[in-house]
Amino acid sequence: MGESDLSILVIDGDPDRAAVVERGLVEAGYVRVSIIGPSVNMLARVQALAPDVIIIDLENPDRDTLEQMFQVSRAVQRPIAMFVDRSDSHMIHAAIEAGVSAYVVDGLKEARIKPIVETAISRFHAFDRLRRERDDAQAKLADRKLVERAKGLLMKNRGLAEEDAYALLRKTAMKQNRKLSDIAQSVITAFEMEF
Repeated sequence: MGESDLSILVIDGDPDRAAVVERGLVEAGYVRVSIIGPSVNMLARVQALAPDVIIIDLENPDRDTLEQMFQVSRAVQRPIAMFVDRSDSHMIHAAIEAGVSAYVVDGLKEARIKPIVETAISRFHAFDRLRRERDDAQAKLADRKLVERAKGLLMKNRGLAEEDAYALLRKTAMKQNRKLSDIAQSVITAFEMEF
């Protein structure tokens, strides 16, 4: 996806500042730019626009505005660059925890917008890849635990050796064209119902 294909949403309550951001984005080659101000139904508006990248520009963010922005960043899995005029360590930590990809203090200058957007996109993709790898590893570990538990039940209740218990699970999975972990869960459920 090229720069001109990306849709970018700018959230800013100050129309003059939003115009600066929009001008910087257009000059950087981003042509699909929308601007909204903070509002009560901001999350619904953001979800309806479905942008590829979100830029949040806050002059002096209060706690309610920050919480609303963090709700957006948690709910909408997109690269987010947040510009603030002032900050503290709690605000930075909360922004990163909420999924903000680039957090820039006192850095809103047209010339910096493109590299910051690119950084936000790169960081988002890197963290997203790590999150997917973590989720995949956790799923595999959970599947492995199911298989181990099912093998243990077969060994204990049917007097099978470990290799034979695993072979029975595997053979059943292939015969029924199901995942090994699904068969293991069925075995566990069956033994739980007997007792």
